Amino acid sequence: MVFPASPYSLRTALLGFVLFPLLLLVMLAGWSGLRSLESQVEMRMQQDIELVARAIQLPLSDALARDRRGQIQQALDSAFRIDQVYGAYVYDDSGALIAASGPRSPSMERRRDARLATVTGTHGAYDDRGGDEVYSFFMPLTDAGGRINGLLQVTRHGSDFRDDLAQVRSRALLALAALSLLLPAIVFWGHQRAVGRHVDRLVTVMARVGQGDRLARVKPAGPHELQMLARAMNRMLEGIQRSEKELEFQRRRQAALEERLRQSEKLAAIGRLAAGVAHELGTPLGVINGQAQRALRHASADSGTGKALMKIRCEVQRMDRIVRQLLDFGRRNPSCTRPELVGRLVKAALTQVAEEARDADVSLRVVTQDVGPTLSMDRPRLEQALTNLLRNALHAARGQVRVSWDIVDGRLELRVDDDGPGIDPAHRSRLFEPFFTTKSVGRGTGLGLSVAHGAVTEHQGEIQVEDSPLGGARLVIRLPLERIDEP
Repeated sequence: MVFPASPYSLRTALLGFVLFPLLLLVMLAGWSGLRSLESQVEMRMQQDIELVARAIQLPLSDALARDRRGQIQQALDSAFRIDQVYGAYVYDDSGALIAASGPRSPSMERRRDARLATVTGTHGAYDDRGGDEVYSFFMPLTDAGGRINGLLQVTRHGSDFRDDLAQVRSRALLALAALSLLLPAIVFWGHQRAVGRHVDRLVTVMARVGQGDRLARVKPAGPHELQMLARAMNRMLEGIQRSEKELEFQRRRQAALEERLRQSEKLAAIGRLAAGVAHELGTPLGVINGQAQRALRHASADSGTGKALMKIRCEVQRMDRIVRQLLDFGRRNPSCTRPELVGRLVKAALTQVAEEARDADVSLRVVTQDVGPTLSMDRPRLEQALTNLLRNALHAARGQVRVSWDIVDGRLELRVDDDGPGIDPAHRSRLFEPFFTTKSVGRGTGLGLSVAHGAVTEHQGEIQVEDSPLGGARLVIRLPLERIDEP
C-alpha cells in the first residue's frame, strides 16, 4: 500500500506560513536597515568634510581678517592634500573668490547658497559640475569681533558617496541573499531532523499494516506530540488486532453453532424418521416372531423346518434390536431426571457388557475407584450411552478396555480407553453421524454412537474422540459441573 503524495504537505505549510513570511520580514527589515545604513554612511562622509572645514576655519578666519593671502592659500593647500577633499575655496563677504585649491573653482552660480550660509551658518548641498556631482560644505569665516567676513567652501566628489554606498548596498544585498538561501536550508534540515523522519517512520509502519503486517508498531521518538501520535497509533493497531481476534473468535463460534444447529436439525429429522420406521416395523416383526414360535411347537427342533424357524426367530430378534436402536435414537429431551452417583452409573453399564468382554477375552477394568460425584441425570439414557461406548471399545480392543472419570475445568469427564488400532482421523468428523459405521455388513448399524451422542447432548454435555494412552481410541463424555452435587 503506497500513500499518494499530496502537494499540500507539512513542509509546504512551513514554507507558506512560516518561511515565506519570515523571509519577507527579513527583507523588509534588511531594506529598512540598508536605507538607514546608507543615510548614516552619507552623513558620516559629510561630517568628515565638515571636520576638515572646521579644522582650517580658525586659521583662515585669522588670515582673512589680516588680509594674508599666502596663509589663506597655504591653509587651503593643506586641506586639499587630504584624500577626501576634492577642492577648497575661500570667498570674501561679497562672494568674490579669494583663493582656491584643487580643480577649477566652481562658477558659484548658486550664490544664494553662499549668501544663505553667511547668514544661517554652515550649509551643505549637492551641485552638478559638468555632469560630475559634487558635494559642497559652506562655513562662514568671522573676524575677531564675530563679524562674518568671508565664506569657506570644501567640496568632495559625489562619486565617493556613490562608491561607498554601493559597496555597503552590495554587501547588504549579498547578506540578504545568503540569508534567503540559508533560512530554507535550515528549515528543511530542521524539519527533516525534528519532524520529517519521524513522520516518514509513521507512514512506513502504516504502509506495512496496509500490506497485512498486523504486528508492525511505531517506536515513539521525536517531539512530544509525535510520540503521543505514535503511542496513539500503536494503541489503535492493538485495538484493531484485538477486535480482529474477537471477531474471528465470534465468527468461528457462530460457524460452530450453526454447524451444531444443522447437525441437530439433521439428527432430529433422522430421529423422527427412525422412530416412524421402528414403529411401523415393530408390529410386523412381533407377528413374525409369534408365528415362528407357534410353528416350532409343531415341528422338531432337529428337523429342517425347525432349524429354519429358529433362524427366522434369530433374524427377527436381530431386527428387533435394530428397531429398539432406532427407537432409542428417535428419543429426545429426557423427562425423568434424578440424582445418581457416577460410580453407580458406570457399574451398571459394565454389568451389561461384562459377558461380551468375557466372550471377546478383553480385560474390562475401572481405573477410578471412588463413587464419584452425584449428577442429576436421566439414568437409562446415560447408561445406554455409556454402554454403547463400552461395546464400541470392546469390538475394537485387542486385549483391554479402561474406564475412568475425573473433574477437569469445571466439568465431569467420563473416559473409555481401548488398545485397539484407533480411529482414522478422516472418520472422526463423521463418527457420530447416524448409520455411519466402519464395521463390516451385519456387525453394526451405525446408530450406537449416534444414540450416545444424542443422550449426552440432551444433558447439555459433549462427546469427543481422542487418542488413548493405551494406543487405541479414547471416547470422552463431558458433562457440565453445574448439574453436579457432591455426595
